[in-house]
Amino acid sequence: MSSELLRLREVMDKLRSPGGCPWDAEQDHESLLKYLLEESYEFIEAVENKDRTSMQEELGDLLLQVYFHSRMAEEDADNPFNVEDVAKTVTDKLIRRHPHVFGGTKVESSSEVLENWEAQKATEKGRTSIIDGVPLAQPTLPLAAKVLYRMNKLNFELEVDKPINISEQLNQDQFGDLLLGLIAQAVDLGIDPEAALRTATKSLISKIQEHEAR
Repeated sequence: MSSELLRLREVMDKLRSPGGCPWDAEQDHESLLKYLLEESYEFIEAVENKDRTSMQEELGDLLLQVYFHSRMAEEDADNPFNVEDVAKTVTDKLIRRHPHVFGGTKVESSSEVLENWEAQKATEKGRTSIIDGVPLAQPTLPLAAKVLYRMNKLNFELEVDKPINISEQLNQDQFGDLLLGLIAQAVDLGIDPEAALRTATKSLISKIQEHEAR
């Protein structure tokens, strides 16, 4: 462990220990979740603004969340773990999920890497549904995108209606304008686009589950 990472762990330990910070001592995993989300969004904003100073700061805030949760996890009487265990878990996973780098597997493209990653993840976790492991509480747009991604990568045989024909020449900015226009029309009609998309996505998930149960 580098000196600064070790120092961060020592500082976090002091804050959390008796005689440290009362606020830090009162926190639990649930109470910190909102900060994890806030820091994530702040880092996204820094990246979008190409503000490298803020990127460094916000990555530090995200790192703090990892160390904070890990320090609290050390106190669990039944299943304790620390930041070293967290680092070992993710390092082992990276090696295991990259057999084309650390093993003898051959791949031809990055898309093949992603396909292998998803397939291996499903095998490791004993997943029987393409929905398994998808966080259903996340915002609806990334939820819908993740479900469709899983369907495409795992060659799931279920068609999704596509009422608007989009040119293959359409770029990301143009699609953004198109999507914004659809949302504007929904707002004009008094339709909540988030709720509408969540309803449609939940319906798709139900169809997937019904299809898998056959």
